[in-house]
Amino acid sequence: MMQTARINSLCSRVTSGGTPSRKHRKYYADSNNGHLWVKSKELLDRAIDDTEERISDEGLQRSSAKYLPANTALMAMYGANVGQLGWLKCPATVNQAVCGMVVDGEIADPRYVFYALLYSRPALTAKAQGAAQQNLNQGLIKEFEIPTPPLKAQKQIAAILSAYDDLIENNLRRIKISEEMAQDLYREWFVKFRFPGHEQVRMVDSPLGKIPEGWEVMSVSEAVDLNPKLNIEKDKEKFFVPMSGLSTDSMVITEFKYRTGNNGAKFQNGDTLFARITPSTEHGKTGFVQCLTSDDEVAFGSTEYIVMRSKYLNPYAVYFLARELDLREHAIRSMTGASGRQRVQVGCFDNFFIATSAQDVLEKFEQAVAPNFRLIQKLWDKNRALSQTRDLLLPKLISGELDVSELDINIEETA
Repeated sequence: MMQTARINSLCSRVTSGGTPSRKHRKYYADSNNGHLWVKSKELLDRAIDDTEERISDEGLQRSSAKYLPANTALMAMYGANVGQLGWLKCPATVNQAVCGMVVDGEIADPRYVFYALLYSRPALTAKAQGAAQQNLNQGLIKEFEIPTPPLKAQKQIAAILSAYDDLIENNLRRIKISEEMAQDLYREWFVKFRFPGHEQVRMVDSPLGKIPEGWEVMSVSEAVDLNPKLNIEKDKEKFFVPMSGLSTDSMVITEFKYRTGNNGAKFQNGDTLFARITPSTEHGKTGFVQCLTSDDEVAFGSTEYIVMRSKYLNPYAVYFLARELDLREHAIRSMTGASGRQRVQVGCFDNFFIATSAQDVLEKFEQAVAPNFRLIQKLWDKNRALSQTRDLLLPKLISGELDVSELDINIEETA
């Protein structure tokens, strides 16, 4: 029988944090300064080495935000993502919805504790309390017990599982860099007008201001096919993308399932999915479809998507146009509906205008960025396979079904 131990007995500190007052801008810092500040929505069951926001020294001092060391295990205590986990690759602060578990390295391995919590999460979240929404608290987490083999075995288990996660993290970094490179090129060519050969093209007046000679001013509705008509069989199981499958900062479709039905947005490879409902629109949820098995396949998803398809612009330019801040702000201003359920009106794209280049420039752009798009999908497919293998090993290792005592594993890095 595997021994167990309470979280509190394995940690030197278990604590939550806080949020500096939003009334004082000086409590927050820009992306190059201040302290990392982790919010519960940033807990994605993986390492954290950066955050959406940072807080200043004064913000830390004048709030309940807590500074936690590297290797701290984190868990979301409230709301829709209750039980989501993370671990700090570097020191950071956290808000009040995050429980930080500072593991005593003399007693337990920090990475092992993270994986043991991942394995035991269903049992812990089952203890969540609350009528409107299920919440955890520090008391429940402190008293919760996880399997605890000897320290050496913990380090071996952590080394095995972290090898998969390290590969996944490396691929995620490559995905981020590849998309940023392609997006920078889009902005350079189509926003700043510094496309190949621009030095020989004079700028002329237009309703948008100065644009390159030969370029046209079009509405988005003229340049992009919005919500194209597609038919799909109702009773057959098909690829389905829920709203949770779209990312706020990446083209990748991160979640999908197969299900019957035909109610929702229909799309194919090469289409861009633009979330049209609050708060998903404001958060920037957008995806590029390139994960279907063939270009003829028709998939469907949330009713709250606007499907954007190539018409005058090619698919790659359509995606980056959908990511442009000016367009998103215009779409947000068009929202109508009850508070909390407001939706972007497709008609708003009739009166948002862009400068469009000749097709030869668009073709050169496609040739330049298409390899980035293919690489991104290839890396994501690799990550999905790595995650599946890790998830198969996780319960077998934590439960003791797989014995690691005789394995020759380098555990120096997890010491």
